[in-house]
Amino acid sequence: MSSIGLNGKVVRSEKATISVMDHGFLYGVGLFETFRTYGGVPSLLRRHLDRMRSACISLGIVYEPDEDQLRHYIQDLLRANQLEDGYIRYTLTAGIDDLGLPSGDYLHPQEIIYIKPLPTMAAHFYEKGKALRLLQTRRNTPEGSVRLKSLHYMNNIIAKRELINIMLPGESPAEGLMLTESSYIAEGIVSNVFFIHEGIVHTPTIEAGILPGITRACVLELAASQGWKTEQGWYKWEQLLQADEVFITNSIQEIVPITLLIGTDGTNVTPLAGSACGPITKELIELYRKKAREQE
Repeated sequence: MSSIGLNGKVVRSEKATISVMDHGFLYGVGLFETFRTYGGVPSLLRRHLDRMRSACISLGIVYEPDEDQLRHYIQDLLRANQLEDGYIRYTLTAGIDDLGLPSGDYLHPQEIIYIKPLPTMAAHFYEKGKALRLLQTRRNTPEGSVRLKSLHYMNNIIAKRELINIMLPGESPAEGLMLTESSYIAEGIVSNVFFIHEGIVHTPTIEAGILPGITRACVLELAASQGWKTEQGWYKWEQLLQADEVFITNSIQEIVPITLLIGTDGTNVTPLAGSACGPITKELIELYRKKAREQE
């Protein structure tokens, strides 16, 4: 990453700085959105900005994005980094304030856009799927009534460290699954989780403390548009073991089939869907890839 965006300007990464008095640094008061581009166009940008705008209201960050300006800004960053497409992290910190918890709104947030090449996802992951490992790390409760995509990310970091420590040398990449304190399915380290049973598309309820993912919402809409029944609820690990299909979603990897479930001890291994992408998951992948390229 040679250049990043800082408050509307394209600057060399080594020259980009924010104050140590920024409450994003002092207290983790800030938000971010992660998305990718297709043909240089940010995917589902409006939805990401709507989520960030809503979260800003709850944190007292005064923020009103200019969508068209941001699209051009991202294209400038792609060119500066010699990329046709990229992985975008759009971050908003609270900005500078006095030491101590805030007493009013944040009027001068700092806007930072990080950009890097898209990660390589081998085609076989979308055909043969990957593993989902049950973790001992539990999902913490959200910051408020709904989980924010905030700068407070320690729970996910601890979960990722657990996953790295239990993976065997040479083992294929897997996603880690966190449960709630009451042992209900929550979400992956960087993904929302879905399963299909008897033709119904299930995903944990937002009330389980999960992030209301942008891709998650699109999948629910797309499934309903095809006449498949959808359900958001409280589910146990054992229900995943009985599922016909399982998949995970995020804005970078899109929809990835899960064809192997691994328990916390590493020995309770359950293959799914004949170790290949199931028919409903396959159709959703195709529908989502079309949807993600729309400018909305």
